[in-house]
Amino acid sequence: MNITVLSPVGDSRTGATGIPALPADLRGLTVGFLDNTKHNFDRLAAGMGELLRERFGVKHVVYARKANAATGAAREIIEALGKECDLVLAGSAD
Repeated sequence: MNITVLSPVGDSRTGATGIPALPADLRGLTVGFLDNTKHNFDRLAAGMGELLRERFGVKHVVYARKANAATGAAREIIEALGKECDLVLAGSAD
């Protein structure tokens, strides 16, 4: 009989990913929302999207939804949001 021992220690990554600065003005931009499928996030995002249009001049709002809350968004969703949106907000609600 063999026993396999697994180590929970991961490899350290040495590279850093730069995060772009937030835009100073939202006028004319396309803002996306990534829904992680938690209850009521769709309602929250719809209200926030309308508020962004009315008060901050956002041109267009895009909504995308992950398969479930426990996993990351599919590459296709991330790529589509990246191409279409100037800014993407991700969140959850209950």
